[in-house]
Amino acid sequence: MGFREAHSADSQPDTEPALEGPGLRAAVLWLACTAQFMVVLDVSVVNVALPSMQSALGFDAADLQWVVGGYALVFAGFLLLGGRLADVYGRRRVFLWGLVLFAASSLVGGLATSPGVLIAMRAVQGLGAAVLAPATLTILTTTFSEGPVRTRALAIWTAVSSAGGAAGNLIGGVLTQSLSWRWILLINVPIGAVAVLAALRLLPADRFRTQGRKLDVPGAVLATLGVTALVHGVTQAQAHGWSGLPTVASLAVGVLALAAFVWAETRATAPLMPPRLVRLRPVWAGNAVMLLAGACFIPMWYFLSLYMQDVLHYGALATGVGFLPHTLVGIAAARLAPAVMHRTGPRTLIVLAALMAAVGFVWQSRIGVDSTYWEGLLGPAIVMSAGMGLLITPITTTVTSGIAEQDAGAASGLMNATRQIGGAVGLAALVTLAAATAGTAASYRTVFVALAAVCTTVATLAFALPAPRRPEAPGAPDQ
Repeated sequence: MGFREAHSADSQPDTEPALEGPGLRAAVLWLACTAQFMVVLDVSVVNVALPSMQSALGFDAADLQWVVGGYALVFAGFLLLGGRLADVYGRRRVFLWGLVLFAASSLVGGLATSPGVLIAMRAVQGLGAAVLAPATLTILTTTFSEGPVRTRALAIWTAVSSAGGAAGNLIGGVLTQSLSWRWILLINVPIGAVAVLAALRLLPADRFRTQGRKLDVPGAVLATLGVTALVHGVTQAQAHGWSGLPTVASLAVGVLALAAFVWAETRATAPLMPPRLVRLRPVWAGNAVMLLAGACFIPMWYFLSLYMQDVLHYGALATGVGFLPHTLVGIAAARLAPAVMHRTGPRTLIVLAALMAAVGFVWQSRIGVDSTYWEGLLGPAIVMSAGMGLLITPITTTVTSGIAEQDAGAASGLMNATRQIGGAVGLAALVTLAAATAGTAASYRTVFVALAAVCTTVATLAFALPAPRRPEAPGAPDQ
């Protein structure tokens, strides 16, 4: 099926039907995956380039963290709003807005001559990513009909997302070492330009009724303030402790704003996050599972990177190469997920994948200061990454199934936001836990045992998801 026309809500734009044909649907899939890859890549690609940025632009230690933090903070804070924009103003239009904003900020950031300009452009990049990421998922869920074909498309999207997160260190190391740190940003410009041209050709134009352009402005303000303050408070805990005034104040603002957001949404005529959506069992339970999955897997890259550089004394490029097994196994597992889902159903696969990842984390906790890569990292990498690759596709499939088309963007934004919030909270909590543990080897063991416990909780919470329906035979996304 092509894009379906929307006629069911005043806030839903009319969308011209897309051209039919498997070739077009495959092209749309890879367009969405390319955009998602850029978004996820830029979360981690700057990590290995930070020393070069510091020496080139004169960053002090306090400001340097905002090259990473500015992007992550704005990205997480605006995801709910970014998801709803596609429902209100149209998928094609919002996708193009996100691409242009992301590419333009990458260009200015890559040419920056001062710390302030670079940090500001990283924040604008985060805004573009918050608009773009939910749109990529919304495009897929409205292009591919619910069932095995959509599951296969989501598996490819998940594999590309995993590859982007894992490949950030490798690509950043290669570009920084062979060209310049500036190219980790400038490379987005030609990719974004090609994606814009492809979107203009492949995605159907959006048309609007005069009463259709409704956006819940109070809800957007409260949601953005709440999520941004919450994530900011969690990041402040690393520097000031959980009882420090900056941490407590920011978390309090976040909680109050989100409470006000929930209250406002029950009274809004066109809510940013429709209460009917959150009441659906697959949505609330699936997002709870995704929150914990983000708290588990996003910090994994951080601690493994630190271990390779601080304990094994790898350089930036060698660290990136060290993540290749994680990347390749994660991609392979994500591609395998639809076939496994056909036999087990989504809920059972979530349980099995989470337990597999937990076993990998327990294995990883056995590393010490004298461990080698082959002895201490490679085996656990295969098990952990296989679990991660198998886990995300059934969660995404569950959260996005049965969603009305006019709510597809809101559902996508919520799922992306919960994953990012989970990652931020999990990382801050684990950094605090590691700092409180005496000894390098003991701190890493404690962190990975904690991650195993989180994965076990994911497996337990998965039983709150709806019982599996009779699975359909898997199919290729371009059929």
